[in-house]
Amino acid sequence: MICVLIFVGTNGETYFNTAALVSCVRTFPRNRGPIVGILKGFTGLSGAIFTQIYATIYAPDQAAFIFMVAVGPFMMAVAMMFILRPLAAGRRDQINPASDTDNFNFIYGVCLLLAAYLMGVMLLQDLIHVNRTLTSIFTLGLLIILLLPFSLPVISTFFPRWRTRALSVNKDGTDQLQAGLLEDHLGQLPEKVPYTDYQYIDRQDSVDVLVQDQKSQGLDLLNEYERQKLYNQLESRWFHAAAGGAVSIKRIRRAPRRGEDFTLMQALMKADFWLLFFALSCGGGSGLTIIDNLGQMSESLGYANSHIFVSMISIWNFLGRIGGGFLSEIVARDYAYPRPVTMAAAQIIMAIGQVVFATSWPGCLYGGTLLVGLGYGAHWSIVPATASELFGLKHFGSLYNFITMANPTGSLIFSGLIAGTIYDWEAEKQQLYRYPSHSLMAKGGYNHPSKCEGAVCFFLTYLLMAGVCVIGVILSLVLSYRTKIVYSTMYGSDHGT
Repeated sequence: MICVLIFVGTNGETYFNTAALVSCVRTFPRNRGPIVGILKGFTGLSGAIFTQIYATIYAPDQAAFIFMVAVGPFMMAVAMMFILRPLAAGRRDQINPASDTDNFNFIYGVCLLLAAYLMGVMLLQDLIHVNRTLTSIFTLGLLIILLLPFSLPVISTFFPRWRTRALSVNKDGTDQLQAGLLEDHLGQLPEKVPYTDYQYIDRQDSVDVLVQDQKSQGLDLLNEYERQKLYNQLESRWFHAAAGGAVSIKRIRRAPRRGEDFTLMQALMKADFWLLFFALSCGGGSGLTIIDNLGQMSESLGYANSHIFVSMISIWNFLGRIGGGFLSEIVARDYAYPRPVTMAAAQIIMAIGQVVFATSWPGCLYGGTLLVGLGYGAHWSIVPATASELFGLKHFGSLYNFITMANPTGSLIFSGLIAGTIYDWEAEKQQLYRYPSHSLMAKGGYNHPSKCEGAVCFFLTYLLMAGVCVIGVILSLVLSYRTKIVYSTMYGSDHGT
């Protein structure tokens, strides 16, 4: 029964995650990095938030807390059904890049404030005794910070002058930047195409191919309304061409290219997809190995309170997700470099963190958790944005969920098989030294627990995980080299390159 409940619960969380991520990436195609970083960041920090709520309202009644976790998301989803709506075409101030930047910067500031606040609260609770009243005050402050992002839609709704002051909107409701991009695409479409390279097709396929041919020129940067508008204008052009005696034609059907819309089966046939998958397996799997074994790591080094490191790595994980989305967007949009370059940088940081763990210096756990948490968190804002750019948004949900299988796959291999086996081996050697009659123990003569102490318990694991991160760096750089033309085409036009 427990396995069934875990299965239902984890898949329900994945559904919420996919629905929110896919919807937001399609709504903000020009800000994929920031939007993914914010969403994944709050996902990673939700555990610390619920822990604080539990300490204030439910402690020590664990059953009531589990009931809240089970029913709360369902009630929230039902409530949001009557509030959230697709934003009306032509009335979205979010399509203005300047407005987007200001809004995202505000949310980034809230995220940093939230991380610093939770870190301070957790350290204070670990260092001194905090009574119930003070815990309630801390939780109230937490809820106030969580409500700050709601000020953006409130201001947009009740103070429209603040919203429109910085906008330049044309007659049909789209901003000048979007309109210019749309006109550029329409101006580049051919009225007629030579017969030598093409074949006769029906009207629908003609329009689909004309739209598909524009993907490499930044069409995915348009929002849903603008893409539909372009599609309709292409269809209208087809009718005019047919009426004038021209023939609607298209190229011989081919597989999609990088940057176009892939189905899952088409993506599985591409080397870029597997490079991204195995790069995430190396980075995510090695990071999850540290998170899974952090309690035993701290205990083996003599730390009495291991939970503080678990709390700290969750904060660094959150900041890594926020920072990874922010920095990867700068690298991709401002410099037109491949986004996987930032994933290689994150894996280098993780490799350094693994080496810091291996040194076993005083305080190494603090520095190691900082580096590994930041690097691991960055993967979860970089990988989804990269997948959407290389394989399109049409089937992004299935592509994203398949790629995320790399994380448990890496964890199973690196944590379950490698780290666990090495720890048991070292513990067995220490038992053999303490209890020479180890052969009797195997027959049931003794029943001492298998526990390892000292830096040797995870030393080899740290070095192996550092090597795994280096392999991930190589895979990320290979992917960056293979996809540099995609990013140069997609974002280079923004800088005149």
